[in-house]
Amino acid sequence: MAAKSCNCILDRRGLLAVGAASLAAALAGRATLAADAPAGDAPVRSPEHALVDLKDGNARFMAQPQLCELDLIKQRAAVAGGQAPWATILSCADSRVPPELVFGGRGLGELFVARNAGNLADTATMGTLEYGAAVLGSPLIVVLGHSRCGAVKAACEVVTDNATFPGSIGPMIDPIIPAALAVRGRPGDFFDNSTRESALRTARRLTSSATLAGLVSAGKLQILAAHYDLETGKVEYLA
Repeated sequence: MAAKSCNCILDRRGLLAVGAASLAAALAGRATLAADAPAGDAPVRSPEHALVDLKDGNARFMAQPQLCELDLIKQRAAVAGGQAPWATILSCADSRVPPELVFGGRGLGELFVARNAGNLADTATMGTLEYGAAVLGSPLIVVLGHSRCGAVKAACEVVTDNATFPGSIGPMIDPIIPAALAVRGRPGDFFDNSTRESALRTARRLTSSATLAGLVSAGKLQILAAHYDLETGKVEYLA
């Protein structure tokens, strides 16, 4: 997807140029809520096509982060009647990892995003991802971990130092602890290995959903894990 050309050049904290309408089509035969009916006559987008656009957008974010003001009024009007996001991102709530910017400055209606500390798939998040895939027709889910993740760091400290945390933080990071235990002693950085392993395990857990597994089997959905580097801005897809 080509970025909108512009003459203004700002820093990376601004708003990246886009302006494209939603591009994913509704999945045939799925349940559709009237308030979220797919916008317009969006063409069918394959998981492979969606992944290429995410990769291209991230490359643009790293190489040429020229920023422009979006035509938000026009975009808002285009998607007010319905949405058809062409990719779903499960990312960390970390303020340094905004998916719409990381993937090249995406506009309204393009990405369906779920965020929580540690990019974990709890019940509410699982339902959100199912809704994006089965109802809205998003053909790709990317579980996006990132370097220096506070939730993963806390889980690592539980493993290495038997650390404890107040309130709901401890229960929140519980799902990350098995990933940290699994890579303890593995060559490389324990923190980084734990981050990547946790993202991979979350991506695999998504296939425990009969809804998502069925779409994967039908070739209508792809689920991937990825890692975002805070310093370089690069998104690496994990095997």
